[in-house]
Amino acid sequence: MTEFNASKIKVIFMDIGGVLLTNGWDYNSREKAAEIFNFDFKEMNILHNFIYNVFEIGSVSFDQYLNTVLFHTPRDFTKEQFKEFIFSQSTELPHLLEWVKKWKKQTDLPVFALSNENLDLNEYRIQTFNLHQVFDGFFSSCYLGVRKPDPRIFKMAMDITQVKPDECLYFDDRPMLVDAAGNMGINSILHTDFETTQHILENFIRK
Repeated sequence: MTEFNASKIKVIFMDIGGVLLTNGWDYNSREKAAEIFNFDFKEMNILHNFIYNVFEIGSVSFDQYLNTVLFHTPRDFTKEQFKEFIFSQSTELPHLLEWVKKWKKQTDLPVFALSNENLDLNEYRIQTFNLHQVFDGFFSSCYLGVRKPDPRIFKMAMDITQVKPDECLYFDDRPMLVDAAGNMGINSILHTDFETTQHILENFIRK
């Protein structure tokens, strides 16, 4: 675990998918979709990988994404049915989200989401899971036009919140993204389980 000085921390950044919620539209969800809707997963996944980066930074719309990956040919299901399925893949992970909502009321630290999310899914997740109760703002790739691990997204988050790397703490469930933030001098924590993250955050109950 990264060693850090809790007294120096001014801002907490936290990923959403894999920490508070499921990833929402990951490889397993796409495989599941192929089974349910009966389409060629391999073909769809190649097209997904082709366009998803620009989809996550807000350069193409949800409809444009779906037209590219699936609806370039007639289907026996509608876009709306498929969108509903995608949204349904977002579920709350055990324990942490509800605990963090209570914890947020006991700390004076600002907490911001720092995540790769496409616009529609991002806004659905914020509203459905009441993420405003956790986060003071959202540094989402769809708003900033850049996605992790690009160093610019971390720099933007720090510039806007006016903190130095050693003044922020960042939680992510993916080691490569933890390393990417750590390479910029950010105190970066690999989220592995509720208890460990809970223990770290309890250091900041100080309101």
